[in-house]
Amino acid sequence: MPPSKPTVAIFDYGGVLVDWNPRHLYRQLIPDPVEMERFLAEVATRDWHMVQDAGGDPGEATRRLQALHPDKHELIGAFYGRFDEMSAHAFPEMAALVEKLHDAGTPLYLLSNAPNLLDTWLRGPALQRHAFLGRFRDYVVSGLVGHSKPDRAIFDLVCRTGGFEPAEAVFIDDVLSNVEGARAAGMSAIHHRSARDTIDALRALGLPA
Repeated sequence: MPPSKPTVAIFDYGGVLVDWNPRHLYRQLIPDPVEMERFLAEVATRDWHMVQDAGGDPGEATRRLQALHPDKHELIGAFYGRFDEMSAHAFPEMAALVEKLHDAGTPLYLLSNAPNLLDTWLRGPALQRHAFLGRFRDYVVSGLVGHSKPDRAIFDLVCRTGGFEPAEAVFIDDVLSNVEGARAAGMSAIHHRSARDTIDALRALGLPA
């Protein structure tokens, strides 16, 4: 069983720290909201981009989809070509929480189901938009490492990356199945619903949130 007071905090990215949403980009490209939703439901679908979260190549996936929908060539190209614009909005209370934990000396790691290009963005350009992302000691991105949540392999990998045991960590994610996966791997875990609830849960575990 995990200890009552973990010393390492691992955060999910989209939905916890940053409001990742393709609509932040496509509202700029498709003014009609009905047409925008149709494009995301029928062309650049969730099932399509989840393949890249699992290790698929974004460039190859883009070319294949463009071949199927030549009339949407530029719109499809924007999905990964302007991927950073989908992450334009961080959650202020969560950013402040990261800063507070970092200032208290808590080792911080980020674990995300995302395409491999997120790793490159996090290690450079992201810091210009969201400086708090630089407080993490390392990032584990599913599309780069070939494992994804909630599989145990990716939780074991983040532990090896940071040099800590699962029982030393608490994991925060907004997807319940990922939370359950972390618990099965031996971690404490928090199902993120709001910044207030997550802060309270971290404090209950003894972390300086």
